Amino acid sequence: MENEVKLKQTGIPVILVGTDGNAFAILGKVRQALRRGGYGDEFIEAFTKEATSGDYNHLLAVCMETVEVQ
Repeated sequence: MENEVKLKQTGIPVILVGTDGNAFAILGKVRQALRRGGYGDEFIEAFTKEATSGDYNHLLAVCMETVEVQ
C-alpha cells in the first residue's frame, strides 16, 4: 500500500438536494463531480472505497470531507 491515495477536501461544489436517502445517487453525483474536476481514477476509487466502508452516515461524512456539499 505504498501508493495509497490520501483523500482531501477538493472544494468542488456538489448539490445533493433531492438525493436524500439514496446512497447510490449521492455516490454517483460526487464521483461525477470529481471526474469533472479533473481527479483521476485512483483518487475517485479511493473516495469510493472509503465512502462505502461504513453506513449511510459515514458515506455522508466522507462526501462532506471530500467535496463542498450544497
